[in-house]
Amino acid sequence: MVQGMTATIIGLARDGQHRFSKQPCESLTLLAGLGVEGDAHAGRLVQHLSRMAKDPSVPNLRQVHLIHAELFEELAGKGFQIKPGQLGENITTRGIDLLGLSRGTRLRLGPDALIEITGLRNPCKQIDGLAKGLMAATLDKAADGSLVRKCGVMAVVVSGGVLRVGDGVVPDSVPLGFEALGVV
Repeated sequence: MVQGMTATIIGLARDGQHRFSKQPCESLTLLAGLGVEGDAHAGRLVQHLSRMAKDPSVPNLRQVHLIHAELFEELAGKGFQIKPGQLGENITTRGIDLLGLSRGTRLRLGPDALIEITGLRNPCKQIDGLAKGLMAATLDKAADGSLVRKCGVMAVVVSGGVLRVGDGVVPDSVPLGFEALGVV
């Protein structure tokens, strides 16, 4: 979290169809072991079309997609005006360094829901359908030359609950050993 700031949910979105952007909403329900109620990506097994084509029996580690609003501000500085849900995320947060979390970190969302971070979202070329050059703007290079993916994190739902815009985001547990996030 950013020191002196409470992490908050500033946007929620879902879509029952496999479209790139999701529809903003004021509340959504997380279902344990499944994901976002009413979202095309909810399920125990993989729901992303490209991943289903490879192996539909793989566990769904991408039940919930979170992006930090600070990315939108960075993108605005590059000429892109992005709103919550447009990059396919279910939850937009402010005040927590999602990309800096360890794999296995659990976050309490609102009063009841608990999610576990599984990894990074790997941005795809569909992002450029929203705005030309946007995919490149969501990527960076680390000092060692490795690729930095900034398009949010993926999670599974440990315990469900109703989320509302304005709800808090609180770290619930952090693994003893830090494990950098990889692509899931």
